Amino acid sequence: MLNFCLGISQIFRTQIFDSQIKTLQIGIDGLDFSLPVINLNGDAVLTVSFDELSHTAHTYYYRVLHCNYNWTQSQIISTEYISGFTQGNITDYALSVATLVNYTHYRVRLPNDEMQFKISGNYVVQIYEDDVNQPVAQACFSVAEPNAEISGRVRGNTDSELNGAVQQLDFEVDINNRRITDPQNEIKVTVRQNRRLDNQVIDLKPTFLNGSKLSFINNKNLIFEGGNEYHRLDISSLYTASYGLDYVNYDGKINNAYLASYYRPQIYIYEPDVNGKFLVHFQEAFYDVQTEADYVMVHFSFDSGEPFFDGNVYVGGDFNSNFIDDASRMKYVIEDGKYILTYLLKQGGYSYQYWFVPKNQQVASTRRTDGSFWQTQNEYTIYVYQRGWGERYDKLIGVKVIQ
Repeated sequence: MLNFCLGISQIFRTQIFDSQIKTLQIGIDGLDFSLPVINLNGDAVLTVSFDELSHTAHTYYYRVLHCNYNWTQSQIISTEYISGFTQGNITDYALSVATLVNYTHYRVRLPNDEMQFKISGNYVVQIYEDDVNQPVAQACFSVAEPNAEISGRVRGNTDSELNGAVQQLDFEVDINNRRITDPQNEIKVTVRQNRRLDNQVIDLKPTFLNGSKLSFINNKNLIFEGGNEYHRLDISSLYTASYGLDYVNYDGKINNAYLASYYRPQIYIYEPDVNGKFLVHFQEAFYDVQTEADYVMVHFSFDSGEPFFDGNVYVGGDFNSNFIDDASRMKYVIEDGKYILTYLLKQGGYSYQYWFVPKNQQVASTRRTDGSFWQTQNEYTIYVYQRGWGERYDKLIGVKVIQ
């Protein structure tokens, strides 16, 4: 287990800290591929779920913290943002059934009978076992009080780039005459492309103000690399030919899924995808896919021809929370002339990209792996926060996904 130190300056993100924890998910209960965003005092409920790789039942607890717009912990006390208890015991769990890899599936719903949200904003739920300051995993979500209306579009032509590799996001925020005395300082805007954090834009300032509307038109900070459509992988069944697979074999302990070695020509071809999202699914399930789906060792393969000496190649998607780290970094195999990554995944459908990250940089690019095109269908999520004069936390007054 990795050490984890909680501090005021800690920037929270959805993350696993214990190698025994797998398939961490958070979303609206009953809605596949949903953003972890609910309305304050609304009917929707979030479900947080994960697996622990054993059949030994663990006593897991959760606690909920309130965060600022930039995902640092806010300075308000728990009774100001929670009605009820900020901590609780996770009692909903079940053992896997007839799987090669044993695991126990856990889940908790928020809000629940013991805990309700009192204010809007960003939140993080931490899962821990023995020590509250040593979580095994954490998941970020937001609670909105939607008072702002957001409208926008994505276009390909920009003033700064002519080769068609980038996209410009334009949008307006109508605050509906909400009482705001200093929009430039009271309003904070965050924009994410396909839920990625490496290229997100935070604390965005409006281009100009027009009555109750804040305009973010022709903003240079909202030019994003278009990338390419995500690759698809279907391992919901290991007995039939599935999309994205070359072949599957069993090594005596676990099933191994080998992806076809990929080299995409630098042209744009539209393919429907879900922009990095994934879904646990098992075609042969009788009762519950969450406990009947098995784990598979997936072998990613990117055919670069030769290694990149000025950076590294990664596999990115929601399945690894879009992390750029050692676990997602591909290794170049000289004998094969390919980049390889092995990753343990639960059966289901996945979408992913191959990313190149130059040395000493933190923002991923697809230009040298999958290519980048203005036509690519991406999802841009806009979060609008407000903190009025004298207030002590950031309200989330609007969320919008633009494609």
